[in-house]
Amino acid sequence: MILVINLNASLDKRYELVDFAKGKIVRAKSVDNTPGGKGIHVANVDTILGEDTVVTGFLGGKTGEFVASRLYDYGITGDFVDVAGETRSCLAILTEDGAQTEILEPGPEVSPAELKKFRDKYTELLGKADIVVASGSVPRGVPVDFYAFLIEEAHAAGKKFLLDTSGDLLARGIEARPDFIKPNQDEIEALRGYRLHSEEDLVREIRHFLEEGIEIAAISLGSKGSLVGVRDEIYRVTVPEIACQNPVGSGDSYVAGIAAGLSRKLPIEDTLRLGAACGTANALEAESGFVRKGVVEKLFSAIAVEKIA
Repeated sequence: MILVINLNASLDKRYELVDFAKGKIVRAKSVDNTPGGKGIHVANVDTILGEDTVVTGFLGGKTGEFVASRLYDYGITGDFVDVAGETRSCLAILTEDGAQTEILEPGPEVSPAELKKFRDKYTELLGKADIVVASGSVPRGVPVDFYAFLIEEAHAAGKKFLLDTSGDLLARGIEARPDFIKPNQDEIEALRGYRLHSEEDLVREIRHFLEEGIEIAAISLGSKGSLVGVRDEIYRVTVPEIACQNPVGSGDSYVAGIAAGLSRKLPIEDTLRLGAACGTANALEAESGFVRKGVVEKLFSAIAVEKIA
């Protein structure tokens, strides 16, 4: 089973407008309401791929009830801890000039008692899982070293842990040596305190992560694919050119593919292909964190994986 942790779930509201003007009345052409959060995207893609997947975290209030009901409609198995606060909403405003403006609420404040309930829930679910994925931000009240705690618990139980977050959560998480990370260049520069200027710089940083005890470290190159370090080897992953519809959620879909590959115990080259195929398939869709299984399968054979060091 793949256990996905999404501590700061959201209701994602997507507005399509002709234009957006401050201080004016603006009428939306269309509105979409979908369950959101990086981990929920991961769980959705892994469910589509046919993986036994459970997503957990915190949900609260009427918004939380709506998110839970939509997960059920999507066929995603959720096992959340109820909190007194209201699950956040995240707004994406898209205009005809191609611009996207996002308004992200902070989320509820989690009490110590609610955090304890989640720890108990995690211990229960961990016994059934072979892969754990933690993605995204955390709500208020959750300590900055919480992902590190979850990683240590997973490793003590003999389970692999994939971490996709940023900032202090990433820095503290890395100290616990997750089995996989995928920071982008900006996040690495923030971690290290210096600029990266070339592919050689990126490869050097990947090697640093591997030396720190991380099994797989990936850096996205956008439409050019990715560079990935696995144990002591470096791979270049190249994806085909596509007509991109919406890149949002492609990173989450990539993580879902990696988790599925590890759960299936595929050769590492095929695991990297599956991750890249899922990330690329998501970019072909208007909906974030969504792929079509047939498209993933077609893209899989078009992904090139080359060992470069």
